[in-house]
Amino acid sequence: MTLPQPDPDVLLIGGGAASAAAAAELREQGFGGSITLVTRELDPPYHRPAVTKELLGPGADNHDPTIMPPDWWSANDIRLRTRSAVTALDTGAHIVTLADKSTLRYGKALIATGAMVRRLAVPGAALDGIHYLRAPANAQKLRAEALGARRALLVGGSFIAVEVAASLTAMGVPCTMVMPESAPLAISFGSAVADHVTRLLRERGVQLACGKQVVEFTGTDRVNGVLTDTGEHLACDLVVVGIGAVPDTKLGLKAGLEIGPTGGFACDEQLRTSAEDMYAAGDVCEYASVVHGRRIRVEHEVHAASQGRSVARGMLGSAAPHTDVPYFWTDIADWARLEYVGPAAGWDDERVTGSLDSNEFTVWYSLGDRLVAALTCGRPDDLIQARELMAASYRPAGR
Repeated sequence: MTLPQPDPDVLLIGGGAASAAAAAELREQGFGGSITLVTRELDPPYHRPAVTKELLGPGADNHDPTIMPPDWWSANDIRLRTRSAVTALDTGAHIVTLADKSTLRYGKALIATGAMVRRLAVPGAALDGIHYLRAPANAQKLRAEALGARRALLVGGSFIAVEVAASLTAMGVPCTMVMPESAPLAISFGSAVADHVTRLLRERGVQLACGKQVVEFTGTDRVNGVLTDTGEHLACDLVVVGIGAVPDTKLGLKAGLEIGPTGGFACDEQLRTSAEDMYAAGDVCEYASVVHGRRIRVEHEVHAASQGRSVARGMLGSAAPHTDVPYFWTDIADWARLEYVGPAAGWDDERVTGSLDSNEFTVWYSLGDRLVAALTCGRPDDLIQARELMAASYRPAGR
């Protein structure tokens, strides 16, 4: 029999960086009310980037990806409920129903349910040896299989595919990347960065098949290759698919929360959803950015945590809008760390300072006479300057 649980003053739905940051900020700001965090995850909140970075690296066995120490939750009087999926949300009554049929009535709530990996629906997709990375257990399984792999194939040209290709290459696994893009990271970061990353990968033996779509996974029980739309068969015995993610809005959608054009919950500048006392943060949050003067949705952990802190202050009565310039970083093994502030909806000029050849450079993205984004490698001062310039130059729409 499930014992009744106390109703929380604040309910945090989702087990990622946004909820963890909101919980911490509430306590740091002196909030003494009850807080409950519910998540379908098997583990306490953990760092998502570690799944494609540290948990595939040489120190994976000794790396702990959890955000808070195990005793932090009880020490801060926060009820943490893992393996507790929310199956229904009644925003009018302020009640959630959990998978065990129990209910919780909340005062204020944050919905931060993250994203689901985008799956490749082609023939052969159910074969063994095809991996998607979202949780630590996925990384552990991939690492175990990779130790005996003859060749891994990465599907996609995004930062996830690049990170995993680099991590597997560092483990000694030969890798091939297949992508519809003209080069890795070309869509998000332009030609200068794409050319640089292409060189980094090829210099270390990664084979690139650009401008090609995977149309079939081949094999009997286990994958032994892929077929592309050009008719080419690429052999492998391990596949990792990294083609993006989809915001997990199913719960809120059923509850009637408004969805914005980018697929996230439509929020105002204070990250409030269309339902009273309900906020959103992280991958599912599309908000009216007073910094950018447009609606944006950001899928990166550092910004999710920043939004979680903004939500906590809003719950405590702050009327301040969320004003952080989103920041993102990616480690390509130990070959390069790329750091980015933005995001840019588009740009008409890329200016490179520093030296691409020495792996210390900055790409400045401009639209007209305004800086809209910057990507740096080994030049942290440029990153700080870019962030300040962007915050100063953006103007809220209609103000």
